[in-house]
Amino acid sequence: MANIILLIICLLAGLILRWTGRFPESTPSALNGFVIHISLPAAAILHIHALRLDSSMLFTPLMAWLLFGVAWLFFHLSGRLFSLPPRTVGALVLVGGLGNTSFVGLPMIEAYYGRDMLGIGILADQLGTFMTLATLGILAATIYSSGNASPRQMLQKVLFFPPFQALLLALILRPVTFPAWSVTVLQKLADTITPLALASVGFQLRFTSLNGLRTRLALGLVYKLLLGPVLIAGLYLGLIGLRGTPIQVTIFEAAMAPMITAGIIAMDHDLDPPLVTMMLGIGIPLSFVTLPVWSMLLRGF
Repeated sequence: MANIILLIICLLAGLILRWTGRFPESTPSALNGFVIHISLPAAAILHIHALRLDSSMLFTPLMAWLLFGVAWLFFHLSGRLFSLPPRTVGALVLVGGLGNTSFVGLPMIEAYYGRDMLGIGILADQLGTFMTLATLGILAATIYSSGNASPRQMLQKVLFFPPFQALLLALILRPVTFPAWSVTVLQKLADTITPLALASVGFQLRFTSLNGLRTRLALGLVYKLLLGPVLIAGLYLGLIGLRGTPIQVTIFEAAMAPMITAGIIAMDHDLDPPLVTMMLGIGIPLSFVTLPVWSMLLRGF
């Protein structure tokens, strides 16, 4: 409950700071820059270094890769159908294809499935959502923001993306034991992701612009909160026949609200910022209604 309250407070703080004029209009750029260059790398080094890998848990992180891959195809085709500009399609791919499997996902898992299942959520987030964002996500952002980037330029963009570099560093340092002070420092830096990112989203949130965004907003949220998790449920429960609480939690994670940090990356690449802010500003509160329904539907599997 404390984490959910923090989400609401930070979103409102961003709104209030813009309304009162206390912060300049360039505030989101500064906040986003800190998240991308400091907060996310710290989180990657901290969590991926400590993650315990098990081949039996393959289906949990695979969920995020599948969701993103299908989202890319779905929104590409939707973009053609509705004549959407490339930057809008890119925004939908990033924010509609990646879920908030950590800050919203982990407290929701604890609330509906218990603390014992938090490890499944960490797997889904670190090896699934975060690694997808740091690789395919930044690739998609580059393609849809530049339009004509060469394969070499796209590769450079991925390789020089700070969280991706931190991810590689974390894997290299896995055999090394971190001193206690470094873990504390990394944790405190990683803890700044949600407050800064949501304040940035709140600062840019303008509900008066909803009229021009209804179709694209509906496309993004319907895929993220409904079609995507239905796809994973059909594949895992129906086609493959997987069962058990870990699989329920995996599908539950697939139904999470749009990923805040994916929104930050999208806005940093100028991919339809008004749509991104509305996807986050409406998608996160809406997920508080849809997630209990998913939890109820998954019982018995």
